[in-house]
Amino acid sequence: MIRALAGALLISASLFTSVRTEEYDLHALLRRRQLTAHNRTATAISDGAMRALRLNEGAGEGIVWLNDVTFSTGTIDVDLRGQDVLQRSFVGVAFHGTNDSTYDAVYFRPFNFMAKDSVRAIHAVQYVSHPIWTWRKLREERNARYEKAVRNPPDPNGWFHARIQVTPTEVRVLVNDDASPALEVTRISTRGSGKIGVWVGDGSGGDFANLRLTRRD
Repeated sequence: MIRALAGALLISASLFTSVRTEEYDLHALLRRRQLTAHNRTATAISDGAMRALRLNEGAGEGIVWLNDVTFSTGTIDVDLRGQDVLQRSFVGVAFHGTNDSTYDAVYFRPFNFMAKDSVRAIHAVQYVSHPIWTWRKLREERNARYEKAVRNPPDPNGWFHARIQVTPTEVRVLVNDDASPALEVTRISTRGSGKIGVWVGDGSGGDFANLRLTRRD
């Protein structure tokens, strides 16, 4: 009887979980002035059938935030393109943002995707939590825990798909059709929600398309 009641309670609780999927055309949002760029210039581009957003190269980190859009838990899907240029390509997503310097991010170093050097190879995908937990601080104090290699690495000069799963305690990152996470970490930040946008690192530009948020509230 107790087990049956517990099962019923779990089923009832699941009915109150809201799952919503929202798609964002970054190309169109830029034209409608529904994006806010920090430390970069954003341009709408077309690449075959792909309608995308391009961020220029520049010093420091750059973010393009979606206006009036917040994200807490669920899944972030996005297509990205960097380049195979050593230390000049860092492309990803910022989320749970408070301002232009306080946010979590997951990003990729495409120039390390196919690196023969084993040390470079394990620095292909990274989780950070700014302003305190930068990549440098994480590498110095928690080495090899918050950055990993990408199995079955994609073309470092081509488009690839990232799926970032965010729970209250964890972040998991899947690349293209790989069913196993390339990165699976415990979240450092206690921020439960905030702004979301596309992100590039110091000296880097990048291309972004097909942003989709699946929210679990």
